[in-house]
Amino acid sequence: MHHPRVSSRFSRFHMAAASSDSSEIIHTSTSSSQSRRRSGSSDSNSKSSYQKSNRPLPTRMMTLWWSVMVWAALAVAVCGLPEGGGNYPVGKFPFLMPKVVPYKPELYLCTPVKVDYTKSYYIVGFEPNATMATAHHMLLYGCGQPGSESAVWNCGEMAGGSEESGSPCGSGAPSQIIYAWARDAPKLELPEGVGFKVGKDSPIQYIVLQVHYAHIDKFKDGTTYDDSGIFIHYTTKPLSKQAGVILLGTAGYIPPMATEHMDTLCDIQEDKVIHPFAYRTHTHSLGRMVSGYRIRKDDAGTDQWTLLGKRDPLTPQMFYPVESRDPIRKNDRLAARCTMESNRTRITKIGATNEDEMCNFYLMYYVENDEPLQMKYCFSNGPPLFRWSNRETELNHIPDYDSSHL
Repeated sequence: MHHPRVSSRFSRFHMAAASSDSSEIIHTSTSSSQSRRRSGSSDSNSKSSYQKSNRPLPTRMMTLWWSVMVWAALAVAVCGLPEGGGNYPVGKFPFLMPKVVPYKPELYLCTPVKVDYTKSYYIVGFEPNATMATAHHMLLYGCGQPGSESAVWNCGEMAGGSEESGSPCGSGAPSQIIYAWARDAPKLELPEGVGFKVGKDSPIQYIVLQVHYAHIDKFKDGTTYDDSGIFIHYTTKPLSKQAGVILLGTAGYIPPMATEHMDTLCDIQEDKVIHPFAYRTHTHSLGRMVSGYRIRKDDAGTDQWTLLGKRDPLTPQMFYPVESRDPIRKNDRLAARCTMESNRTRITKIGATNEDEMCNFYLMYYVENDEPLQMKYCFSNGPPLFRWSNRETELNHIPDYDSSHL
């Protein structure tokens, strides 16, 4: 059984690392440097396994010490001018899975890093280090607390009762998605002067990387490890435009041998002006079209549907520029629709695995000299319970055709 050598992972940052003794963690050994490479490297000395421990909670909490204050050390790390054309120095933080060996299909693994709470950092770009041959998708969560004290934990809905598991973020703690990747999407650079604020005076005190491993054939020999992840580009220069993400999605199910519309709708009730600049769509294999809109009533009571973006979700699932950058204000509404086509002879439910479906529309925006929306998620019950055409929505002039076709 290999014990983790987490100290070597951050030795170049002069980190004081503790041993990992929490119950059922993935044990890893890591190299003294993290060079950029595509996931799926082979190393016979880098196997991962689970191990039980009955150590008390204070010892279990030591598993996060290897990541504490990493951002403080990186403030003087790799710096330069951002490729996006900004005029401030930018650092690059390699946030990668610590050489894990996924042990079952449809596995979701999470790993955290604690942000230096004495300084403010602004994330200005995301550079994926993954391929769709290994990772089905990756998410970055901004959390007040992580969902586990372990260095790596099972953070999917399919976790068994005998293993360490939890959500990406701690129960009751602030939680938001700040980045999502799938299907070999390229890197993302935010507009100049825009950044996600983390650390001091921010609800984001931890960043958690979640990777979904749909298939594990390449890991079955036990000698191939994975270091999928994201290089986070950041600056310490204060930025007046704070970025945020709101995720629109649905529950519900898709009938067999049918085309189904999965709709969601929410009201903007906060007195803020948000400026949308990017959107991203996500479904599994049944998705044919995902679209998002801003809805605003005119003086005559007519709904004006302004397209934010629509896309075939089976193309690279990157963030694309929005169709309209008109500001979104209080009393506006946001709506999204996923058009699904099923040739299956069974019902398909919303769920975490490839046998299930998802309906997601991410909207990335910024606010100027203000805080991002408190509302991070906008979900409906989906079909058959919720549709745009339901009487209680009070919607009119619904673009049924345009929302479902390119």
